[in-house]
Amino acid sequence: MEKFVLRPVLPQEAEETIEIEYICFPPNEACTPKSMRERARYASECFLVAEDAETKKIAGFLDGVATNENVFRDEFFTDISLHDPAGQNVMLLGLDVLPEYRGRGLARRIMAEYAARQKSRGKRALYLTCHERLVPMYTKMGYKDLGLSASVWGGVQWNDMVMEL
Repeated sequence: MEKFVLRPVLPQEAEETIEIEYICFPPNEACTPKSMRERARYASECFLVAEDAETKKIAGFLDGVATNENVFRDEFFTDISLHDPAGQNVMLLGLDVLPEYRGRGLARRIMAEYAARQKSRGKRALYLTCHERLVPMYTKMGYKDLGLSASVWGGVQWNDMVMEL
């Protein structure tokens, strides 16, 4: 069985996370390289990578920003100034798992570890948006479906979801 080290992103890994983002998301939904670099630099406590212990390659990651807001909005994707390290909530901006690591429970493991770490940091809730087809997966992970989102990121329709910590 593969072993993974789950840890915060390192600033020098921003370029690798950008490559992974563009593999995992279509261009209209992927975050910009600028936004990914800013998250790795200014919100690393909200950026968890899963490193393949054997190859040292990043197999996947979950990133977000902290805030006291409790409604997801598209500006969280692009405006790092909205990140408030003392914020009580985390807006999750991307769960990425490289295709060769999918189907092995890695996404679930990243999500569970992320929730545990954010809870230990005193956060109250995790918010995310997802495609309708992914609602059942996130529901199994403990998220509650809040219905259609006001988010129009990438020009597509999203569902808002929340997990109370």
